[in-house]
Amino acid sequence: MGILSKIFTWWDGATVGTSLFSALNGEHVGTDGLGNQYFRAKKGGRGTAEGLERRWVIYNGANDASRVPAEWHGWLHHTYDELPESHLPPPKIWETDYTPNATGTAGAYRPQGALERGGKRAGATGDYEAWTPDA
Repeated sequence: MGILSKIFTWWDGATVGTSLFSALNGEHVGTDGLGNQYFRAKKGGRGTAEGLERRWVIYNGANDASRVPAEWHGWLHHTYDELPESHLPPPKIWETDYTPNATGTAGAYRPQGALERGGKRAGATGDYEAWTPDA
């Protein structure tokens, strides 16, 4: 079902139409460390309604906006016009590698009392007093 999924689905990578559009109308400007590819409209191509250059990303894998690094996010949203390589500060010692957004997956955070963990909440400790209209 590989080619059918490429034709009809958008949530797990670029469709055939997006890939074709990018090849015909886009200029590849860079690739980030995760393999995402970044494009801009070729000279003379259609821009955005505000007159800005059209820019887009084709994800390497699932379409998840949290996979766009900060420097490329700034370029995509016209924070600066130069490519991100010229804006990269040296990495800080406290920076960590990218971890994917786990929301909606088995790896998502589930606190005590969550239905997925059995739904058993800790009992009340007596420090709560219910409101009554007479009080």
